[in-house]
Amino acid sequence: MYHAHFRGTHYEMGFRFGSSLAKNNRFVLDNVPFPITAERKEFACACVPLYREYFPEILEEISGLADGQQCGVELIQAVLFSMYAIPPSCCCSCFAISDGSHILLGRNSDFIPALEKLNMNVIYRFSPNGSHSFTGNTTAFIEMEDGVNCRGLAAGLTSVYPAVRKPGLNAGMLLRFFLEKCENTEDVIRQLDRLPVSSSQTFTVADSKGETAVIERSPQRTKVIRPSKERPFVCATNIFSSEEMSAFQKTGIDTWRAEERYETLSRSLTAHSGRMDLSAVQNLLAGKEGFLCQYDRQNGTDTVWSVVYDLSGKGIYRTEGNPGRRKFKKDERFLLN
Repeated sequence: MYHAHFRGTHYEMGFRFGSSLAKNNRFVLDNVPFPITAERKEFACACVPLYREYFPEILEEISGLADGQQCGVELIQAVLFSMYAIPPSCCCSCFAISDGSHILLGRNSDFIPALEKLNMNVIYRFSPNGSHSFTGNTTAFIEMEDGVNCRGLAAGLTSVYPAVRKPGLNAGMLLRFFLEKCENTEDVIRQLDRLPVSSSQTFTVADSKGETAVIERSPQRTKVIRPSKERPFVCATNIFSSEEMSAFQKTGIDTWRAEERYETLSRSLTAHSGRMDLSAVQNLLAGKEGFLCQYDRQNGTDTVWSVVYDLSGKGIYRTEGNPGRRKFKKDERFLLN
């Protein structure tokens, strides 16, 4: 896993990252796991005006990265803006619990193991302070797939194959937006009500006050799922679990056993009545409660990192690899308030 610490304005961070890679003869466009087709370029072009309206800072960072890499900004935009709207694969598992003693969000990132050395763990600290500082993880760059910010808001995504797509912000850029601009779970829900969305996905969210939710979101509709007495937890994989959202996803797609992973999460969290400590959450992510990460790497699938955001204990625990084979380690470089 590649570790990076960014400081400054969005443009400065993008430029420094791009130029440092270029000095070592490393270029982000050489490692994109899908072809940059005319379809992706056209779709990204249609999204640009919406990013300019709702998240202009990210365009500045992409511009800086392109300048540092000495490549066309349109190519970087084509990769990033199409990534979840035209997905290469849909995988990952996420859940959150808040039981009065513990507030924990756990996530397994499942992806292509051949690219795992390119996965990034990042810390962003902005100057001037127009955005919240945060730390997060991604299989790509600039967009985020899970993270926690200085306000104690943690979030993780799972992608869902879209039945339709339209110009807007995609899953990874939305999660990045939440980390930069939101302070709590209700902020995330409000922002999703107003932002144009290009892809289908779930967001599992938890804040330092113990408010948790899964938001199922497609370009057409939103469904907010909150804990209840019967289900005192929230969880998500690469399917829409609610009846209201089931029509907004493609069927007949390889979701890396998403239904089985969802059943593992639901069964285990129900058995524990939504009350689990850090060790129990790590065991669940490690596959000790049923199938969650037990992929066969020989088939080109695996869990490439696992993370727990402990908002009550103010700690971050991550394994850079499959949690069934590697131990979680505490990351003390980003302190939670």
